[in-house]
Amino acid sequence: MLGSKPCIASSFEGQERLNAQLGAGSNVATRSIPRGMGSRPNPFVTSCAFWWLKKFSTDAASRWAGSPYLSNSYQLTSSSFNLKPSALIHLLLAMGGRAFLHGAMSELRRTPLYEFNASRGGRMVDFAGWEMPVQFASIVDEHKATRSAAGLFDVSHMGEALVTGPEAVAYLDSVLTNDISKMTTGRVVYSLMCYDSGGVVDDLLVYRKGESEFLLCLNASNTGKDMEWLQAHRAGFDVDISDVSDRYALLALQGPVALKILGALTDLDLSDLKYYWFAETQVAGIDCLISRTGYTGESGVELFVAPENATALAEAVLEEGEPLGLVLAGLGARDSLRLEAGYSLYGHEIDQDISPVQANLMWTVKLNKEPDFIGKKALTMENANGPAKRIVFFKTGSRRIARSGTEVLVEGSPVGRVVSGTFSPQLNEAIGSALVNSDAQLEELSVDMRGKSVRLFATKPPFIELNP
Repeated sequence: MLGSKPCIASSFEGQERLNAQLGAGSNVATRSIPRGMGSRPNPFVTSCAFWWLKKFSTDAASRWAGSPYLSNSYQLTSSSFNLKPSALIHLLLAMGGRAFLHGAMSELRRTPLYEFNASRGGRMVDFAGWEMPVQFASIVDEHKATRSAAGLFDVSHMGEALVTGPEAVAYLDSVLTNDISKMTTGRVVYSLMCYDSGGVVDDLLVYRKGESEFLLCLNASNTGKDMEWLQAHRAGFDVDISDVSDRYALLALQGPVALKILGALTDLDLSDLKYYWFAETQVAGIDCLISRTGYTGESGVELFVAPENATALAEAVLEEGEPLGLVLAGLGARDSLRLEAGYSLYGHEIDQDISPVQANLMWTVKLNKEPDFIGKKALTMENANGPAKRIVFFKTGSRRIARSGTEVLVEGSPVGRVVSGTFSPQLNEAIGSALVNSDAQLEELSVDMRGKSVRLFATKPPFIELNP
């Protein structure tokens, strides 16, 4: 989950959908718009749209001009910005409507690695209020490099909370679904935090740093909500809860050669650091917390480091790794990698209305632990009776991507909706997930794509063999 960024698809999924239809490496501004996206160019409509962008923020317009949705050489002017009306609307939506408005009307936050990313060609987009690299070169190439060698990701926008005090264990066991009492120092546990209804507040990683000290890694767009939730349920427990997000930058080094790269930069014997354990040591002479976790399904680590040391660490890792095939990778590849691995993304496979029972995540829920935790009653009942809906993963058998929100059908009748969809570079076909009625999950599922029925082939995740 670490690095799991809710609604990542809203920022770049539209571009990848178009590129998958047009061919790898395509750019929507320099290639023909697919059929069905409009009748003919309308300079008046596009000029008005451009005026609207400039009215709210010339800086937003310049960010858009340099985004991956338009070629860097494309001149963003009212005369040259001559797209078909519905194509323009599609592009705005592909950029993530609400996220784009946020970027146009407020100041985006930047990670300590912003200059590092921007200077190396990172194409920056608004993600959860942060200016983040969606890609550096090609999303497909970054994805494949991570599977074959290694990718280096900036995920410093993630939130961190510190929970300390003599009753820290009891408190965390009351708000989290997994069993925190069984953790030993140095262990990492994936857990959910649920509402009374059984819906999910967030998914997170828990690091036990000491007998009564725990670090929580939170989803970027949920950090504020999570902190409020944690504080609201601390009554009766002798604990301190602090937002320590500003103390950390976070790098994810993932791929088959990730540990070889890191091994050359640290004295720690990485063979002793098992999956979902962590150690505090030095990397390239810089103090780090090395976590044997990731969000790609590949072997690798995530490196917590002080913000002022983040650039030096990234430069050292990149210099050591480039001869071995390491590439800088953005959030675009991170999303396709996690979906290939069958990992849940908040706002897609899990959210306030999709429970861990529905999301097939009951392995993270310990119904028999003491004390009771928030959501236990609802989850116990749903687990016993069976959920009304289930998350299913699927392939389409082609490169045609089933878009998030598309109705899922059985013999023409709606039975659910797609929650994630992307192109799998490893399989060379589209994959995704959907929330469907439980009694329909074994039926022949399909979606309608521009009047054509496309079969969804249910697939047990992961889609590929994982090597974490």
